[in-house]
Amino acid sequence: MGKTKNRWLIAASAVGIHLSIGSVYAWSVFTKPLASEFGWDLTDISLTFSIAILFLGLSAAFLGHFVEKYGPRKAGILSAVFFGLGISGAGVAINMESLPLLYIAYGVFGGIGLGVGYIAPVSTLVKWFPDRRGLATGLAIMGFGFAALINSPIIQSLIGSIGIANTFFTLGTAYFIIMIASSLYLEPPEKDWLPDGYKEKIKMGKVKPLQDLSQLTANEAVKTKRFYYLWLMLFINITCGIAIISAASPLAQESIGLSAVAAAALVGVLGAFNGLGRIGWASVSDFIGRPNTYTVFFSIQVIAFPLLTFTDNPVVFQILLAIIYTCYGGGFASIPAYIGDLFGTKQLGAIHGYILTAWAAAGLVGPMFASWIRETTGSYSQSLIVFTGFFAVALIISILIRLDIKRLKNIKTNDIKQIGI
Repeated sequence: MGKTKNRWLIAASAVGIHLSIGSVYAWSVFTKPLASEFGWDLTDISLTFSIAILFLGLSAAFLGHFVEKYGPRKAGILSAVFFGLGISGAGVAINMESLPLLYIAYGVFGGIGLGVGYIAPVSTLVKWFPDRRGLATGLAIMGFGFAALINSPIIQSLIGSIGIANTFFTLGTAYFIIMIASSLYLEPPEKDWLPDGYKEKIKMGKVKPLQDLSQLTANEAVKTKRFYYLWLMLFINITCGIAIISAASPLAQESIGLSAVAAAALVGVLGAFNGLGRIGWASVSDFIGRPNTYTVFFSIQVIAFPLLTFTDNPVVFQILLAIIYTCYGGGFASIPAYIGDLFGTKQLGAIHGYILTAWAAAGLVGPMFASWIRETTGSYSQSLIVFTGFFAVALIISILIRLDIKRLKNIKTNDIKQIGI
């Protein structure tokens, strides 16, 4: 029997991995320097980010079983290798002035590292924090949300001092070291492990023991209605949220007349709300429950999105955007705990990987749809109205999944009563 690891250091290791891979959200810092140096089209440069998000979702889905089979440590190391090679390979692509190689290095290799690195520590944290699932996953995924705020100024400074290629080489090496060090501490708890004092609190009636709705494998989970309810809710939340994020600066300039500089500053501040929403909403979900949390998400956004189109008050507009950003981040952070509640922890990493295909799909659909509406109508307001309709659908789905959960709990209770008889 070895010494039990400190679960808060496990959480810190997860944050280390997510702070590294979350740097993908700082990709826009490279856009202008690449366009200026090589004359590449902005759309072609932005495609690098889209490819990375696509492969994030695909690798999370296909390598989720790898995480379950080999554990978070090996999965984290695999992520470090792919992500480190991807970022460093981007430096090689820059030296060769090859856009296709940039797609392969940063987009494909980096994207694979993203997907594995995203799910590996999160599925482990759920097992280490049976008493505070939302808080634990919120901590890690908050790191992903805040990564752009931390990495953007560093990247900007490096580009100015050592050039684009050397910036990629430096970042690739640094991320690799941080991710390897973090991965080596990752380890799942022993079977039936509980935190100190948790059993006593249960016996004294201070807390209710955590009871998952079921314990399913990934292949069993995808055969249930509630899996697709979760997938659709996440897809809608990300599609609409990422569309707002991709258009936040021009939307603010168009709607409330902010200057380009002020709009850029606003986007930076809103990034903090994205990160705070991840830890905030995930922690709240431990107290009000995941089903209630998602119903609240969509109730808020079905009101906030149309209000954006009608207000010309800068303060109100910015408050609404901040609230939307918290809901966007909170949707990411609360989903792993929701998966654990509904399907158990037997293959949580693999199920989480399947669910994250919604992110890959939304990453392509959201920005493209918002841009298409803008070009077609000459305004972003029409897309906001459409997104309001999407959130109305998501709100209905959040109610349907609650009804499904209630039905399954009743079946479970009746089965227990019959066994007692």
